[in-house]
Amino acid sequence: MQLSIVTLVALSVLNFYGLYTQTFPVFRPENFAFPIIALVHLVFLYVLWFKITEYEDTDPQMRTIEYILYAVVLVYLFYLAKTVYTLLSYTDFENHVIPVSFLPMALVILVLQTFLIFMTVLAIGYRKKLVGDYNFDDISRHIDSWEQ
Repeated sequence: MQLSIVTLVALSVLNFYGLYTQTFPVFRPENFAFPIIALVHLVFLYVLWFKITEYEDTDPQMRTIEYILYAVVLVYLFYLAKTVYTLLSYTDFENHVIPVSFLPMALVILVLQTFLIFMTVLAIGYRKKLVGDYNFDDISRHIDSWEQ
């Protein structure tokens, strides 16, 4: 779990890094998309940690967060594909001045994005193993808070 958090923070910072320009354009609105989306992942990790430490079962709120996390994984895959495309387009700009740090930084970002996707799938697996499956029958039986 801690590795996921460190990876999320590192990728949130590196999301602002321009590979071709070797700058941090902070005021571009599209750079804030990844950190905002990563908040869903952080909430899921917190809920997972809480459920594991308190020995609680799953609930509808956790199920909703996990379903949103599935969409977030698709966004992570999009960012991974975007990084691969940028890395493969390196040869298209041979006549331009490309920073020396382009390849090392692109590879670091690529490895971190791949690791993040792996850790996300692993966290979902831990939820299934340590917290339990979503029992829809049990959830619907206890949905009325007035029942005891």
